[in-house]
Amino acid sequence: MKQSATKSVSTHRIFQGQMNEHDSLFGGQTLAWLDESASIAAHRLARRQLVTGSVDSMVYANPVLIGNALIYTSLVTGVGQKSLEVFTKLVGEDLDTGERYLAGYAFTTFVSTTTVPLATLEYDEAEGQALAAGYTKRRAANRQRRAEAPQVSLD
Repeated sequence: MKQSATKSVSTHRIFQGQMNEHDSLFGGQTLAWLDESASIAAHRLARRQLVTGSVDSMVYANPVLIGNALIYTSLVTGVGQKSLEVFTKLVGEDLDTGERYLAGYAFTTFVSTTTVPLATLEYDEAEGQALAAGYTKRRAANRQRRAEAPQVSLD
C-alpha cells in the first residue's frame, strides 16, 4: 500500500471548555484527538482491529489558543510484523489571520490483535520517507524502554 493512502487529516476548532489553566488547549484533549487521527491512518494500512500500544513521544511546540483551529495529519511511517508506527503533525491555525504554526508532533505505535503480518508500505511522500528513515532506530529504542520498565506492584 502507498504511504499516502494511510494519510488521515482532521481539523478541530478550539472552544472555551477545552482550555487549561494557562488559557491554551488542554493536553488531554490534544491526546484524545491524536489517538483518533493516528488510529485512522493505522487502520487504513492494517484493515483489521488494532490497539494503541503506546504514545512513543508527544512534543508540544506551541500553545493552541481559543478560537484557533488545530489540524492533525497522520501517516504510517513504519511497519513491523504485528505493529506499526504512525507520525502525526499538529498544525495550529489562527482563523482570524490565516497564520499557521507548528503546535506539536507525535509518534504512536499500534498493535494488531491478530498474528497475521501487516501489509507492506511503499514510501511515496518526501516527508514520509524522511520520517520512515528513523523507524528502525525508534523501534529499537521503544523495545529497550519496555525492557527497562520498572516492575510496579498493584498495591
